[in-house]
Amino acid sequence: MRECFEIRDTDGAGRIGELSVPRAGVTVETPALMPVINPHLRTVDPAALESDFGAEILITNGYILYQSEEFRERALNEGLADLYDFSGAIVTDSGSFQLSEYGEISVTNAEILEFQRDVGADVGTPIDIPTPPDAGRERAEDELETTKARLEAAESVDVGEMLLNAPIQGSTYPDLRASAAAHAYGTDLDVFPVGAVVPLMNGYRYAEMIEVVRAAKGGLGADAPVHLFGAGHPMMFALAAAAGCDLFDSAAYALYARDGRYLTVSGTDHLDDLEYFPCSCPVCADHTPAELRSVSETQRETLLARHNLHVSYRELRTVKQAIREGSLFELLERRARSHPAMVDGYRELLDDAAALERSDPVSKSAFFHLSADSARRPEVERHHDRLGRLSVDGDRVLLSAGGDNSRFDETWRLRAPFGPVPPALSDTYPLTAERPERLGRAGYEAAAEGVGRLAAANPDTEFAIAHWGWPDSALGRLPESVETLLLGPESEYSEGA
Repeated sequence: MRECFEIRDTDGAGRIGELSVPRAGVTVETPALMPVINPHLRTVDPAALESDFGAEILITNGYILYQSEEFRERALNEGLADLYDFSGAIVTDSGSFQLSEYGEISVTNAEILEFQRDVGADVGTPIDIPTPPDAGRERAEDELETTKARLEAAESVDVGEMLLNAPIQGSTYPDLRASAAAHAYGTDLDVFPVGAVVPLMNGYRYAEMIEVVRAAKGGLGADAPVHLFGAGHPMMFALAAAAGCDLFDSAAYALYARDGRYLTVSGTDHLDDLEYFPCSCPVCADHTPAELRSVSETQRETLLARHNLHVSYRELRTVKQAIREGSLFELLERRARSHPAMVDGYRELLDDAAALERSDPVSKSAFFHLSADSARRPEVERHHDRLGRLSVDGDRVLLSAGGDNSRFDETWRLRAPFGPVPPALSDTYPLTAERPERLGRAGYEAAAEGVGRLAAANPDTEFAIAHWGWPDSALGRLPESVETLLLGPESEYSEGA
C-alpha cells in the first residue's frame, strides 16, 4: 500500500505530507505527533486529545492490551476506536520495547499481528528486535536478521486494511541501518519507524541520531513515511523534521508530568524551580507555578501533561508553517541554540547538504544568515554546484564586493557566503539573503569555495576578486591564479559561532 503517503511541501528534507489510513477512513497530515496512550494510565483522556489538541493519530501498546485482564476482552469486543473514544488513526506497538527491557515476551509475531488486527488497529507492528546503540557488530547483525525475517513473515499475515510498520534497526552502524531500510522498503509494508534511538536522545547524542536517520533515509524511497520512535520532546521536532522524519510518538508529555517536569521548546524545567510560566497555553494562563504546586498530585500531573501537550502541538504547528513558507532552517538555527548537543545535531545534518539540496525548493521567501552554520545550508551548496557548471564571457572577469573596473571584460558581484553572483541572478533567491554586518569568517570561506568552483569551470579565464578585508582563512582558500584587490582598509570581522 505504498501509495498511502503523498508529499505536499518540502524544505530541505523536511516535508508536509498526507498519510492515508484506510482502515480508519482518515488522512493524517504529517509531520504528526502520536501521543502514547497506556490504557491503565490515562493521564489525558484520548477523546480530549482529539477535541482539545486536534490530534489525528495516537499510539498504544498492543502487547499491553494483549496481556491486560482489564482491557483485552473489551478491546476485542469493542475495538480500539470505541475503547478510546477516538475517531482518528490508532497505531499499535507489538511489545518490542518490553522485549528489549525484559528479554522475552509471551506472544509470537503472527499472534500479535492478528491481535492488533482483531482489536481494530489502523497501523500495526511486527515484533522487531531493538538493538541498542553501541552494541557489538555481531549482535547487531544477528538481531537485524531476525527483524528482517519477521518483516517478511508479516507480509503473509492476513491483516485486512491495517497498515503495517516496518521497523528499521541496526544499532549505531550506518551501513546496517541503510541495509535494514532498503530491505524494509522492498517489502509490502507501509510505514518505516527508525527504532532504538531513545538512548541516543536520552544521552543528548543528537549528532549520532541524525547519522542513524540519514542512513535509514538513504535506503528508503521518497514516498516512505518515516516514524522516529520515541522522539517526544518538542525541542527536537524541528531537527527531526528537517532530517526527513514524518511521525513522532510522545510518552514524554505524561512521563515528564509524573515527575513534575515542564516541557519547553528549549528544554525541560522542573515545576519546583519555576516562579513564572513562560507559556500562555490554557494551563499556564489559568495557574501560577505556586498554584500548580498546591493542588493534588493527580490534578498536578494532569495539568502538567496538558501543558506538555499544548507546547508539543504548538511546536509541531510552528514546524509545519516553517516548512510551508520555506523557513525551516531559520527555525532550526534558533532551536539548535537551546543546547550544545542540538548544535551538534544541526551540524551533522548540514554535513550532507548535498542530499538536503535534492529536495529543497529552489525558491523561498527569504534566506536569513544567522550564524557560521548558515554558510553550509543546502542553498549555498546548490549555488556552488551551479557555479561549477557556468561559463563566463570575456578573458578577464572581476568578482567584486563593490564597484566595477574598466580593466576587466565583465564584472560579477561577490556576495558571501555564496561567492560569485551572475548579474542576471543578483535579485533572485537565495542571493538576496539578509546578512549581519559582521558576517563571520565561515561566510567568507564559503564564498571563496564558490570562487574556486567558478574558476575551475573556466580555466582559460583570468579572475580577480575585489574585497573589503576578507580574513586570511578565506583568502587562503582561493586558487593561486585568482588575483586579489583590496577595496578599502581591512574591515573587522567576527569569528562567529
